[in-house]
Amino acid sequence: APCSCMSFNPETRRLSIGLDNGTISEFILSEDYNKMTLVKSYQAHQSRVIMILFVLEMEWVLSTGQDKQFTWHCSESGQRLGGYRTSASACGLQFDVETRHVFVGDHSGQVTILKLEQESCSLVTTFKGHTGGVTALCWDPIQRVLFSGSSDHSIIMWDIGGRKGTAIELQGHNDKVQSLSYAHHTRQLISCGADGGIVVWNMDVERQETPEWLDSDSCQKCDQPFFWNFKQMWDSKKIGLRQHHCRKCGKAVCGKCSSKRSSIPLMGFEFEVRVCDSCHESITDEERAPTATFHDSKHNIVHVHFDATRGWLLTSGTDKIIKVGVSGFPS
Repeated sequence: APCSCMSFNPETRRLSIGLDNGTISEFILSEDYNKMTLVKSYQAHQSRVIMILFVLEMEWVLSTGQDKQFTWHCSESGQRLGGYRTSASACGLQFDVETRHVFVGDHSGQVTILKLEQESCSLVTTFKGHTGGVTALCWDPIQRVLFSGSSDHSIIMWDIGGRKGTAIELQGHNDKVQSLSYAHHTRQLISCGADGGIVVWNMDVERQETPEWLDSDSCQKCDQPFFWNFKQMWDSKKIGLRQHHCRKCGKAVCGKCSSKRSSIPLMGFEFEVRVCDSCHESITDEERAPTATFHDSKHNIVHVHFDATRGWLLTSGTDKIIKVGVSGFPS
């Protein structure tokens, strides 16, 4: 059957290939990489395999498929150890060796966290912060934060280890986020999008969580009624206004009281967004300093890989081209 995904472990030279028919074929590559020997196959899914992870420490093969199933197998015996049905087909998969937590992102926009045992799993929690499907996941085991990219053009950083429930939004793409990679030694997140953009985020800064949007029937700055507030419109003999929200304080405001726009990089807004007039005055030039750099790859990126040893950034795109960038990530 046609190949749909793969996972390679250089230490064992083990190559796991997912197929369109739901099978995972496992090969061992020779030392000179001129020969590959089929060692076993797993009947992992009922339809196309979407993602594979080989965990050397546990001798597990983790996978997700279009059948909305997450499964894991023992790579020594080939035996299926267990599975979990997700709310939609998954396209993001990460694993933490220390805690045995697996993170599964799916097309509904949800991230599911499962705790794996040798032959059982339990649901820990689910995160829902995206308005579009999750397209990529990236796990930082040192800082213990999870990054999720989405078709809604955004990235969310979930603070798992801090246990504070903090979710920080990063806005830097004009199209869906296709792939994520993380440079641990410099604490840089690398995101690539269908817009051809490569954004390198500095995560070694104290970022701020975006506020929740407040509900109100009238502008929280000038008290002008919004257009659905018929009683206040009648009492004050005023025409209702359209509601907006300040991205910095979260207050519900009218257009007149939020006529300014500003970037707020520490909140993840590298592009200018709507802010109320008073917040605009309070934002300093230092706070507007960018925390990300932008590069144009000039192709629609599907996958990105960062090689920390060489300082290489590799991207592959729908144009059938693989590009290599070095030192500063030009493509």
